[in-house]
Amino acid sequence: MRSLRRKRSHKTEVQDVCSGRCNVTHKVVTPKDFFGNRNIIRNILAAFSVEQTITWFASLGVGLKREPTGKLFPTTDDARTVLTALLTRARQAGVIIRPGHRVTEVSTSRAGFLLRHSHGATQASRVMLATGGQSLPRTGSDGFGYRLAHVLGHRVTPTVPALVPLVLDRSMFHTTLSGLSHDVEMTTLVGGRTVDRRTGSLLWTHFGISGPVVMDASRFWTLATNRGAQVDLYGNFVPSRTSEALKEWFVVQAAEHPRRSLARTLSVLVPDRFADSLCRHCSCNPQELVAQISRRDRERLLSALTRFRFPIERDRGWNFAEVTAGGVPLEEINYRTMESKLVSGLYLVGEMLDCDGRIGGFNFQWAWTTGWLAGRSAARSLVPAKGPPHSA
Repeated sequence: MRSLRRKRSHKTEVQDVCSGRCNVTHKVVTPKDFFGNRNIIRNILAAFSVEQTITWFASLGVGLKREPTGKLFPTTDDARTVLTALLTRARQAGVIIRPGHRVTEVSTSRAGFLLRHSHGATQASRVMLATGGQSLPRTGSDGFGYRLAHVLGHRVTPTVPALVPLVLDRSMFHTTLSGLSHDVEMTTLVGGRTVDRRTGSLLWTHFGISGPVVMDASRFWTLATNRGAQVDLYGNFVPSRTSEALKEWFVVQAAEHPRRSLARTLSVLVPDRFADSLCRHCSCNPQELVAQISRRDRERLLSALTRFRFPIERDRGWNFAEVTAGGVPLEEINYRTMESKLVSGLYLVGEMLDCDGRIGGFNFQWAWTTGWLAGRSAARSLVPAKGPPHSA
């Protein structure tokens, strides 16, 4: 029963990664859940908490539920609930949404800004760049916002896909495991130095690997690859045991169950299909009796179990990435208002900024928080200042 519950948990986590349920935030959000200038991130996150987010959604008529993983979803389990609520509130507030008016240029003018778009031009006293990054370009987030920011004087750090599945070499055995998920400790080395280590659910697919632990680790691979560095990802498929403890366990199994097959022995530690595939990958017969396996084969298997190098060919690209790593440096904005330090009246929010979070609703919380700060500041700046009171 314990094994069954564990598999259900893995399956649920994997479905959350790919579903349209809209993981709007997480029960606990801290600067450690993000990558970027964490001192600035800390100040930004403090302005609009998870509790405020929950209250805000409730005011929109969207109830949220917390799942065992800590993720918060709409009680309807439907992302359209969130979209409809946001659009409804915007209309109630008098916001005019103009679809099809694709902006081609933003420049400064005496009145503030001039926006050229597919239907002409519009003057604006304040402009908020909330275009998203480059992930899922079919939704419109093709990175053009970065070009607008650059033209207006901002730097843009190199951008790469993050929270993205990884493609393995075709010679690997992943195709036989498609759909299988289990816990793995994944370690990323760049130039031989460990830059990330995390444990979570890995999902084998027809193209390679996905799942929460892979998605979170992917940013380190894409960033390092983008700058031409040597990067390696290793998996420990029995993260609860050290190499020495695993070796001792193997010897005990051979003594206590000498007529048990190698694959069946390993299936105590890992899923059956994976045990069989790993044996074949290591040139071992899965049906060989565990007591008869040679020391050389045993060492090869133990090495594969605890330090398996994933032969990664590439990431799946922007069409499958959930977020963008890189963007406008946080140092170039006022963290209290999200207004540009370089261009008065210009605000930058969400994925426009060089900050990306791990999987689990953190990037949505970043969007709500930065959007709230920018919106509040822009609205206040439009209210005429009151003059001094008249003297009697």
